[in-house]
Amino acid sequence: MIKTQRAPQELITSDKPEFGHFDGIVKQLGVDKFQYFSEMDTPRSGLAKHFAYKQFQFIAIITPRYMIGVALADIRYVGSSFCYVYDIKANKLVEHNFFRPLGLGYTMTDSPYSGRSSIAGGKVAFVIEDGLWQLTLNMKHIQADLRLTPLALSLPMAVCTPTGYSGWTYTQKHNGLKVSGTLTIEHEPQPLNQALGGYDFSAGFMRRETSWRWASINGRIADKIIGVNLAAGVNETGSNENVFWVDGERHLLGAVHFEFERHNRDSDWRVFSDDGRVDLQFTPHNCRKEKLNLVLLKSNFRQYIGTFSGTITDTKGCVHQISNVLGLTEDHFAKW
Repeated sequence: MIKTQRAPQELITSDKPEFGHFDGIVKQLGVDKFQYFSEMDTPRSGLAKHFAYKQFQFIAIITPRYMIGVALADIRYVGSSFCYVYDIKANKLVEHNFFRPLGLGYTMTDSPYSGRSSIAGGKVAFVIEDGLWQLTLNMKHIQADLRLTPLALSLPMAVCTPTGYSGWTYTQKHNGLKVSGTLTIEHEPQPLNQALGGYDFSAGFMRRETSWRWASINGRIADKIIGVNLAAGVNETGSNENVFWVDGERHLLGAVHFEFERHNRDSDWRVFSDDGRVDLQFTPHNCRKEKLNLVLLKSNFRQYIGTFSGTITDTKGCVHQISNVLGLTEDHFAKW
């Protein structure tokens, strides 16, 4: 059993964050109080601390016809965003991308509990109110005004871990959320009675070179709503971010392994744990990818859309069979 603790109002109250899993949402990170040191224990300048802090947010929405992925990232040197719409039946992906330099033309809230993040004059915007997420989109192929609502008493996954020699990462995710509001794709209003979604809020002082593998599901099996978040990398010390929601009930999981062929985008993935509680196969159908090589900054990003099959065992020992459920995997290297 993984031990959890009550979420603090502020993650950093003296000079370092509180580490571990939290039962709830941290309202403020308190980054200004963090004392950032070099690898040789020398205090870093305010400018160095500013550029070392990274943050990204992501929302996934799935309807019977479409998968939508929306991301906002602030790596200080540049702000970026992507929004893709994946037509499940046609296996077609349409995407929009935005880049803004040095804090110009975008904003990011550093509170997981409240605030607004947006880019390109609000064409993409995330709003968090009392821990609840809203998404607005206003682009050629898609317009949306959506709210993500947890099932009753459902807790997010919230964890803070040491990162590298002197950094830390706070990660908060919640899958298997109900979706309401309005969604129009290619001028056609979309029904939301079966729609599900999830979000990701991650921030901190990560490694200069960071990589991760990730898997995510928002779906239904039998008569249950499930959410899955599995990852390796970033939260690398002491705790992980692996979790399984069943009708809103959170089940924390142990570490997992990702096996796949990085240079063969059509190959299947296997995601599994040593204790046997997670044993999933993922078959990719489409991919959103991006490669940037700017010498000082690099990004090799691949996010796959496909189907999962296999089993996950919850903390009560119940085995849940997953069969051809749509979801995401990701393989990412960043130098920032």
